[in-house]
Amino acid sequence: MDMKPALRSPTITDVAQAAGVSPMTVSRVLNGRGGAGEETRRRVLEAVQALSYRPNAFAKSLKNDRSNTVGIVVPDIVNPFFPEIIRGAELAARPAGYTLLSCNVVEDPEREEEVLGMLLDKRVDGLIICSARLDEERLLRAIAPHRAVVLINRAAAKRHAGTIEVDYRAGVEAVVTQLIALGRRRFGFAAGPAASQGGRKRREGIEAALARHGLSLVFDLPCTPDLQGGAEIAARLLPEVAQVDAMICYNDLIALGLMKPLEQAGIKVPEDMALVGCDDIPASDLVSPALTTLRIAKQDLGEMAMRMLLDRIAGRNAQQGIVIEPDPIWRATTPAL
Repeated sequence: MDMKPALRSPTITDVAQAAGVSPMTVSRVLNGRGGAGEETRRRVLEAVQALSYRPNAFAKSLKNDRSNTVGIVVPDIVNPFFPEIIRGAELAARPAGYTLLSCNVVEDPEREEEVLGMLLDKRVDGLIICSARLDEERLLRAIAPHRAVVLINRAAAKRHAGTIEVDYRAGVEAVVTQLIALGRRRFGFAAGPAASQGGRKRREGIEAALARHGLSLVFDLPCTPDLQGGAEIAARLLPEVAQVDAMICYNDLIALGLMKPLEQAGIKVPEDMALVGCDDIPASDLVSPALTTLRIAKQDLGEMAMRMLLDRIAGRNAQQGIVIEPDPIWRATTPAL
């Protein structure tokens, strides 16, 4: 079979002519529907390879009402927490025949809303949204047209989306309770993004533990969830640092951003101030002193979210809500237990 790839993209008709069969026969061979003999099948596959033919995925998606693509939306791809979730989602998506489209909204609710509309235009079969920053009304309006949705760290009714939530309230409450038992009384909170539902859950956990002991937060400020956010918190904290002997941070990046300014100011961690992060990113165990944090199995979280999404795409919505308990990881930025 002497064939040269055409300058234009080859069509199913070109393959049929090269193999000496009808376009219907080519379609049957490529879709595995049978009805063609082994010799015919061989000629079709040889023609496909010689012509570098690729089926028109968009046309096929229109016919089947499936694109075999799913989207995942994260607040900030630079944050090491989210790539591990994406990796887990990818590991579950590929064996099921789905391509994953990853979207970064850079902590911007307006961009988040725009991306959700774009994914609808791309005809994704479903999407996972991590730590959505949109308020409830705008979020529900944006996801309503989508076929299937899973929210990570955001609550929603079953009819709107499947949900996987990390119980940050319980995790943070347990850590604060332990620090109180170790003698800490003056707690601060580097609260992360003001629009974060997870941040509000963390604050609830802190306040619940403090209230049981007649205490209250003495420092509480929002910030960006990154190293710069930690530096900004340090600038606000240092003038009143004597009022705080334990700082709970929205995530590890903020805690890491705090560490150097505290050291430069002569504040010893944990002797003068206990420091706790959240997420257990790899860097948290590499700094000195190593950071106490709450561990979430991030890759497992991504796989779990994708499996739930695939179930919802298939119309199986039985497992709508999952709650994950974070594990406290006690390291050197808090007093020894």
